[in-house]
Amino acid sequence: MKKANNFFPSNLKFLRERKGFTQQELATSLGLTRSKVNALESGQTKAPSPEDFLGISGFFGISIDSLIRVDLSRLGELKLRDLEAGNDVYIRGGNLRVLAISVDKGNNEHVEYVPIKAKAGYMAGYNDPEFIASLPKFSLPNMPKQGTYRIFPTIGDSMLPIPGGSDIVTQYVEDWTGLKTNTPCIVILSGQQDFVFKLVTFKAEGTLLLRSLNPIFEPYTVAAGDVLEIWKFHAYTSREIPEPETDIQQLIRAVKEMQKEIKNKR
Repeated sequence: MKKANNFFPSNLKFLRERKGFTQQELATSLGLTRSKVNALESGQTKAPSPEDFLGISGFFGISIDSLIRVDLSRLGELKLRDLEAGNDVYIRGGNLRVLAISVDKGNNEHVEYVPIKAKAGYMAGYNDPEFIASLPKFSLPNMPKQGTYRIFPTIGDSMLPIPGGSDIVTQYVEDWTGLKTNTPCIVILSGQQDFVFKLVTFKAEGTLLLRSLNPIFEPYTVAAGDVLEIWKFHAYTSREIPEPETDIQQLIRAVKEMQKEIKNKR
C-alpha cells in the first residue's frame, strides 16, 4: 500500500509563519519549549504526543487529520479561513479539492463508468483528470441538470434485494453532513482496493455508520478521515429481477429487530 504523506512538520511551520509568530512565541502560547517546536517543525520528533497534536489543533483551529494529511500551503487564504471556521475536509467531505471530471465538446459533463477492472486503480486515480478521462463515458437520458454523476458496479449480496453485479448510478456528495440517515451511497475508502455500497449515516463526532440492506451483514463505523469520496444513489440497472426475502432472511431480520428493541429498553 502506498505510504501516505505526513505534512505535519511543514504545516506547523506554515501556520506559525502565517500568524507572524516566532518559534519562541508559539512555544510560549502552547506551553512548550522553543526546542520542542523546532523539533516538531523539522520532523525530528517522529511521533508527536497526542497532547502535542491536540494543543496545536486547538490553537490553530484545524483538525488533526488536516494537519497531517493536507498540504495547507497549497490552499488559498479563503480555504484556510473556511477550515478555521470549522468547515474541515475530514468532517464535511471533499470540498477542499476539485473533483476530476470529463466533458464533451459542448462542455457538458459525462457520466463516467468505473468498470470492475478499474476498481483498484480508482483509489489511486480518483482525483487524477487523466485517469478519469480514460474511463468509459455515457450520456444517460432523463438525468438532472445539476450535479456530477458516475456509475459504479457492485459485487456481493450485502445490499440485497439489489442484486450483486448491478450498476449503480450515483451523484457526487460534496458536503457529507447533509446526508440524511441511511442514505444509500457508494463510499470510496482509503487503503482499500474496493469501494462499498452501503446505507450511510453521518455522525456528529466525525464518523460514518455504514449499514447493509441485507440483515446478515453487521453495520460498522469508519472515520471521516478514511473516506475519499461519497456518491449518493440515484438509480441502478441490473440484468436480474430482485428476489423477495427468503424465510431465513426474514427470520434473521426479525431477530435483529428484537435484539435492537431489547437493547434500547435497557
